[in-house]
Amino acid sequence: MSSEIFSEEAADADDGPCALVESLEQIGSKWRLVVLHELQGGERRFNELKRATDASSRTLSRVLDDLQEMEFVERRLEEDAPVATYYKLTPKGESLCPVFDEIECWAGEWLAACDE
Repeated sequence: MSSEIFSEEAADADDGPCALVESLEQIGSKWRLVVLHELQGGERRFNELKRATDASSRTLSRVLDDLQEMEFVERRLEEDAPVATYYKLTPKGESLCPVFDEIECWAGEWLAACDE
């Protein structure tokens, strides 16, 4: 009977990823996190993000396209001379700000203790 229970639990686990794993798959890459964190300060031009993150143009462009496709970031093109592209968080992206705040608090407490 216990093997039946184990089999049922294993089947339940195979039904799909939990919400935490699924969330981390969407926002969990190093560059996505860096860009999302940087955009918490408000709308930024592409070159401002490039300087702030130290990402290559290719990497930053790919990450911004991904974040825009997942609706975390909104792109605005200003066609006046000089042409400029601006990025800002969407409401979905802004909803991550408290999460980043909590991670920073946790890191301040626990990662600082690791350095001692």
